[in-house]
Formats: sequence, C-alpha cells, structure tokens
Amino acid sequence: MIRPNIGMINALIRIAAGFTVLAWATARLTRKPWETLPLFVALMGSLKIAEGITRFCPVTYAVEEGMDEMNQDRSGEGGEFDIDPLNPS
Repeated sequence: MIRPNIGMINALIRIAAGFTVLAWATARLTRKPWETLPLFVALMGSLKIAEGITRFCPVTYAVEEGMDEMNQDRSGEGGEFDIDPLNPS
C-alpha cells in the first residue's frame, strides 16, 4: 500500500494548480487542436491533480528512497567521506 508523502496544504496547491493548467490547455486545444504542446501540458496538469487527490508524489518518493540509500551506505563507513575536505586558506 502506498502511503501519502505530501501534506494537505501541498495537496490542495497541487489540485488548484493542476486544474488551472488543465483549463488553460483545454481552452488552447479547442482553438488549435493540431498543436501537441497543450496536450502535453494537459497531461501534466492531470498528473498534478491526481497527485493532489492521492497525496502521493512519485518524485518525492524517489528522492526520499535515494536519500535513505545514501544514509545506509554512509552508516557502514562511519559517516566519513572518502575524500579529504578542501581547506580554502
């Protein structure tokens, strides 16, 4: 089961922005249906609406998982870096 990884305010902002972008793209597509950019923008707007409704963002999930892996890798090394710090003086 996927847990929500964004807050309520963030979800509401995503829903509002998604509907705004989707409305713009839909209006643009009704005037010039042969353009492909409004179709792509409409898909991105609908993705933001879906993220807001489900309160799950796949990009946030991927970044959190990457940070967890980095922390696990460093925990085995004692938290030290492999290179010496650079002294600017």
